[in-house]
Amino acid sequence: MSTPVLRVGVLTGGGDCPGINAALRAVTKSLILKHNAEVIGFLDGFQGLVERRVEPLHARDVSGILTQGGTILGASNKADPFNYQPRGGADVSAQVAKTYQNLDLDALVAIGGDGTMSIAHRLAGLGIDIVGVPKTIDNDLAGTDRTFGFDTAVSIATEAIDRIHTTAQSHHRVMIVETMGRYAGWIALHAGVASGADVILIPEIEYEIDEIARVCRDRERGGQHFTIVAIAEGAKQQDGEHVVQERGAEHTDSMRLGGVSNVLADQLRERVDSSVRTTVLGHMQRGGTPTAYDRNLATAFGTRAAALAAAGTTGTMVAVQDGTFTNVPLDEVADQTRTVPLNDPLLVSALDLGASFGVESPAIQDQADRAPRPTSP
Repeated sequence: MSTPVLRVGVLTGGGDCPGINAALRAVTKSLILKHNAEVIGFLDGFQGLVERRVEPLHARDVSGILTQGGTILGASNKADPFNYQPRGGADVSAQVAKTYQNLDLDALVAIGGDGTMSIAHRLAGLGIDIVGVPKTIDNDLAGTDRTFGFDTAVSIATEAIDRIHTTAQSHHRVMIVETMGRYAGWIALHAGVASGADVILIPEIEYEIDEIARVCRDRERGGQHFTIVAIAEGAKQQDGEHVVQERGAEHTDSMRLGGVSNVLADQLRERVDSSVRTTVLGHMQRGGTPTAYDRNLATAFGTRAAALAAAGTTGTMVAVQDGTFTNVPLDEVADQTRTVPLNDPLLVSALDLGASFGVESPAIQDQADRAPRPTSP
């Protein structure tokens, strides 16, 4: 075999997510087997890049990790090189550029979500040849219709709500299930529709507590003595504020959302006869074995990222749009959030089936009715 001519680094930024190891496997094996490259793994995301904590990756190192959750390289959401918390928020980006040069890298593949892609865009401005791979359970990354990790999170949330149905029916309760998703409602929407939730609350539509209570009371009077509410952690009441679990500059996002289901439960207890219970799914949505869909998507993203890096096509992120794999410039992805549009086909279908989004539906329905109906499931 000829001497490798390419040296490519790879890291996994932000939080863990089902499918990262599948992407790492695809990037590494594709670079080695098809492009005759050396692959260098950075440990714990951008922290490894800052502190030059690296290890070579060989094909054998990524063998057997396709089905594993988490990331064999480790991750960190506190290691933004432009606001490096281990050093009191210092800008250490110049050190990152120096590490990149000293390691004689031809490209860097960054696997991550919106925070990672924003950092990647800024690093590209410092001369680092970088390719992004979109991962996040939140599915909120601009430029791509789907991120890997989302399908697994939806499957976990759906199964949880399915199981809660039986308790709700048996005890005639209002059961509120809180999903993750930050400021986008993709998980709550997809899991809520898949599990037949009666009320789906997402950040994109500020809810009215009296409208939710009305739905619960109407179901009680109609002989359906239970109500299932799927609520995204970023949902909020009209003219209200996000419910924050924790604040702090040490995270990429200075606010950790969480607990809105408990606030909603307290409000509903004053307005309905049924007992009200909450379940916060939390990080279980990010753990465990990825679904087959996420494994395949991560694999496809990884091999395409490897090809782009080998070709010298950098400053870009691999993506899927309208069922076709493509790539988009990082400057179109950075500092953007992809939220649920009110004419989203699944939201339209939920409205058609009578699901409540916590407000009187005509305004939503009017906009949804102007959108084209989906042509396929």
